[in-house]
Amino acid sequence: MLDLLADPNVWASLLTLTALEIVLGIDNIIFISIMASKLPAHQQHKARQIGLALALLTRLLLLASIAWVAKLTDPLFTVMGWAVSGRDLILIGGGLFLLAKGTLEIHHTVEGHEEEGAAPKLASFQSVVIQIMFLDIVFSLDSVITAVGMSDHLPVMIAAVVIAMAVMLFASGPVGDFVNRHTTVKMLALSFLLLVGVALVADGLGFHIPKGYLYFAIAFSALVESLNLMASARRKRNVGH
Repeated sequence: MLDLLADPNVWASLLTLTALEIVLGIDNIIFISIMASKLPAHQQHKARQIGLALALLTRLLLLASIAWVAKLTDPLFTVMGWAVSGRDLILIGGGLFLLAKGTLEIHHTVEGHEEEGAAPKLASFQSVVIQIMFLDIVFSLDSVITAVGMSDHLPVMIAAVVIAMAVMLFASGPVGDFVNRHTTVKMLALSFLLLVGVALVADGLGFHIPKGYLYFAIAFSALVESLNLMASARRKRNVGH
């Protein structure tokens, strides 16, 4: 252990892997924040905490089962020359779930309230936690595979995952509150989840889409929306004067 701490390459690997885990966890934070917003206000913080705790637990369990994770890439069966693995099935299932959930949430945000003519129906705490658990498995699988490819040292992987989760836990509250306050930001977040869903399905089908493209698209959209929000705030101040 002391040899690891004295090795500068290990520290470089830890910093790089931690940064990657945080970036890969952005979609997790967004999904948890949106799902938590379906709950009463007094339960939202607890749901975010439980969601991230489950994400951390899932990642640690997967890291402790690296041999099993490696076997997930082994073909289970073949369809028209395409070798289907357990990882492919998990990614496709998670991607389809995100596409369906994102589409339903966009519909609910844009048209649901008007059609029903009443206040939005709140989800049950158990249903929200179950949905978070399911997506945590998909996101954790992606995260752990990245960690295994980036480092050969299990303690480094575990440390990176724990640090990243601590950062995400700190950021989840402000991110969730900000998304809930601005409908346009929530729509961007849901669109991002749709993009991630498409990427997961494509990856499961053997067509890898570099996540850098996805993050650039959402970062550019977020920049444009930030300018819109600042312009809107400036107009309100001018009207107030």
